[in-house]
Amino acid sequence: MKVLAIILIVIVVLAILYFLMIMPRMIHKPDTAPFTEWIYAHRGLHDNATEAPENSMAAFRKAADAGFGIELDIQLTKDKIPVVFHDFTLKRVCGGEGKISDYTYEELQQFHLCDSVEKIPKFEDVLKMVDGKVPLIVEFKIERTDLSLCPLADKMLRAYKGMYCMESFNPLGVWWYRKKHPDLVRGQLSDAFLKEGEYVGILYFVLQNLLLNFVTKPDFVAYNHHYPEILSRKLCRGLYHNTAAAWTIKSQKELDEARKHFDIFIFDSFVPEAGK
Repeated sequence: MKVLAIILIVIVVLAILYFLMIMPRMIHKPDTAPFTEWIYAHRGLHDNATEAPENSMAAFRKAADAGFGIELDIQLTKDKIPVVFHDFTLKRVCGGEGKISDYTYEELQQFHLCDSVEKIPKFEDVLKMVDGKVPLIVEFKIERTDLSLCPLADKMLRAYKGMYCMESFNPLGVWWYRKKHPDLVRGQLSDAFLKEGEYVGILYFVLQNLLLNFVTKPDFVAYNHHYPEILSRKLCRGLYHNTAAAWTIKSQKELDEARKHFDIFIFDSFVPEAGK
């Protein structure tokens, strides 16, 4: 009986720790409701086979004109200029060698996005063009522990008059915003990394199960919409009433299904039936 009691106590303690670890922000919460009134074009309203490829000025202009919110990605050049680009490397989108961080902004202008005339835009130029017409979900691309993007982009965003929030796969970026700009809506991006099979190890177990929420205290969790059943994600939304964002939805059917499990929707490769 004594052994059984010890086992039960250990189970209870571990369960309490688990619920505390996945707990998002619960007090002094900013209002996320305005963000749920929009549907968001992933990297702009883009088609990489056209003159409006992903994360281009043309794709952002199309999304704003169509009345869609915009999800975009930012990272730093070698000369510390925030630019809008998803991959850390140039190969897939630009056919170039090396990383964004290996080039200055001027050097990056030799590359074109896909087969278009579009080039990698500065983040500040995108902000000027959107000019508050539609809300922005800004993903901070942070490799390992280098947080130098955060203060540089935050300075631009604080001067921006439109509605925006930030998100990142890297918990350090979300943590930085918790400490430096706590009133901003912040989101933790995640995925079922172990189910996807591309990543393995304890770190990805922790990230998949949102076990660093106690550090980052996100206002929303953005998750791969194919895995709504992940327990930590479900508890964040159901138990803690945390806003749930779905990425990346690629058909009207997927969008309709995601509405059962999520509150914010990021789409790609099709045009939803309604912009809001």
